Amino acid sequence: MSRFFTDPGNIGTNTITIDNTDDLHHMMKVLRLKEGDEVDVSDGVQWEYRARIESLSREAAELLILDKQAFASEPSVKVTLFQGIPKQGKMETIIQKCVELGVYEIVPVFMDRTVVVDRGKFGRKIERWNKVSAEAVKQCRRGIVPRVADPVKTIDMLRDSDNSGTPDMLEEFDLVLLPYENEKGTTIKDVLRQAAAEHIAVIIGPEGGFSDEEALAIIGAGGKSVSLGRTILRTETAGMAALAMIMYELEL
Repeated sequence: MSRFFTDPGNIGTNTITIDNTDDLHHMMKVLRLKEGDEVDVSDGVQWEYRARIESLSREAAELLILDKQAFASEPSVKVTLFQGIPKQGKMETIIQKCVELGVYEIVPVFMDRTVVVDRGKFGRKIERWNKVSAEAVKQCRRGIVPRVADPVKTIDMLRDSDNSGTPDMLEEFDLVLLPYENEKGTTIKDVLRQAAAEHIAVIIGPEGGFSDEEALAIIGAGGKSVSLGRTILRTETAGMAALAMIMYELEL
């Protein structure tokens, strides 16, 4: 069953309107859908619908709602991945697989050992990465499209602008995990089994890992240094592994 997303404002009591040009093209030219065919639609916020196409044109598709229910496939725990920006090509794989595993949001981070340089065109990458997220969602039939946020620097992530004692970007989380190659004593399993967390941040370094100063700053800001196992994982593997472990331990 094909899945589409539309703004909640396009959903009425009994009908749904889809007016996104890309979705309409996909419906008509790729999937060859027609009047009478049924599709799944998500409002990207709370509800998903089974609906039947009543009319379909280049301007809009009008659908009749057949069934409505709360998201059935969204994890109860929300995990935001702060990903040290890797070299070209790796980020798309990270986004795709982490979306399939249930990530809530991805924040690219320029870290001390990040090789990639922002030459003023990074907005195009963010746009592309959000499309990758949307495509992955349709494949795995999730209810929301995880957002790929604008990039930040480590110092911005750890800034305490209101002197509250908690960094601005991390204050919304119940738990902040720092998978760190130099951590030998505490495993992610140790921390998760003691946690009662609903919103978790996972911070992953780039190819060269965290600098010593960076790791100490994150730990000083409340991050929990953890090991993901006996081997050192690549940056494109570490986030996926951490996410899978979190979902296994905390999801019912």
